[in-house]
Amino acid sequence: MRKLIVQEWLSADGYAADEKGSTDFFGPSEDHVRSDKDIVTKLDAIDTILMGANTYRMFVEFWPTEKSENEIVSEPLNATNKIVFSNSLDSVEWGKWNNATLHKGDAVEAVKKLKQQNGKDLILWGSLSLFRPLLDAGLVDEISIGVVPVILGKGLRLFGESGQITLESMSVKTYDNGITQINYAVKK
Repeated sequence: MRKLIVQEWLSADGYAADEKGSTDFFGPSEDHVRSDKDIVTKLDAIDTILMGANTYRMFVEFWPTEKSENEIVSEPLNATNKIVFSNSLDSVEWGKWNNATLHKGDAVEAVKKLKQQNGKDLILWGSLSLFRPLLDAGLVDEISIGVVPVILGKGLRLFGESGQITLESMSVKTYDNGITQINYAVKK
């Protein structure tokens, strides 16, 4: 069975976004070169990227455009199939790549089916509105958290009211830019 890996970025005090939903606190992309190399390695084991409408809107403005051509994550990210879960969007596109699909309806049921199919692992980027129901349904196998050395004080929490979930540490890596990447397996 395929694994569902969730990649999230958090402030040091546990916020996935500021009060307005912005992730600008991550800093400029040149600060992330070393951690991006590890993301490229992670993408080798992935054949489908899952995201919600807000993450799609944020990603599509940058990744499939000329703005991203010097980013090492650009080529593997753009080449990977994407499923956008949204009941509000009418269509999704991904620049010159024809590999984004819109799914309307129950994301939990769709991900259950995706996990049963043959293929490489799945990754969910950001997308708090998808993460929480998938976690609550027991579909998340790994959580990869990049902790950014910034304290926001207020904002949108990653875990919300999910209740207790036991995690097992798989690896921890700290980069020169102060980001700490923590990889957990979700105990089931």
